[in-house]
Amino acid sequence: MGINNAFEISVSAIEANRLALEVINSNIANIDSTRSLDGGPYRRRFVLMEENPLEFSKILSKEQARYGLNSSGGVTAKIMEDSAPFQKVYNPSHPDADSRGYVSMPNVDLAKEMVDLVEKSKLYEANITAFNATKKMATDTLSIQ
Repeated sequence: MGINNAFEISVSAIEANRLALEVINSNIANIDSTRSLDGGPYRRRFVLMEENPLEFSKILSKEQARYGLNSSGGVTAKIMEDSAPFQKVYNPSHPDADSRGYVSMPNVDLAKEMVDLVEKSKLYEANITAFNATKKMATDTLSIQ
């Protein structure tokens, strides 16, 4: 694995965690939204991260052609919707209340979102640290006399 691969892996993880932080912030901001563009209450979203493994055929073609590879490992991220049921709250005076007086509230749990927020921010910081360590190794290698 070359130094460029290490940079690409760190950058892909940084971008995935940044996306996850944005989604968590959106969930927290919409914790009381009973109306969404899709109709009904806001549905919690989360980021699904998957490994993008290095493949032998890609590495072989890279070495044969001697040019960079666009996706040489790291993390891919997709935004998914949580299928958990909505919470029902009795509030007959609410404009979105059903005929029995219950309002469907978003399936966002503030405690879970805060735990996820701390976890993703720590992962973001760890990947920044890994990127900086790789950068230092590269500059130290170039300064060897």
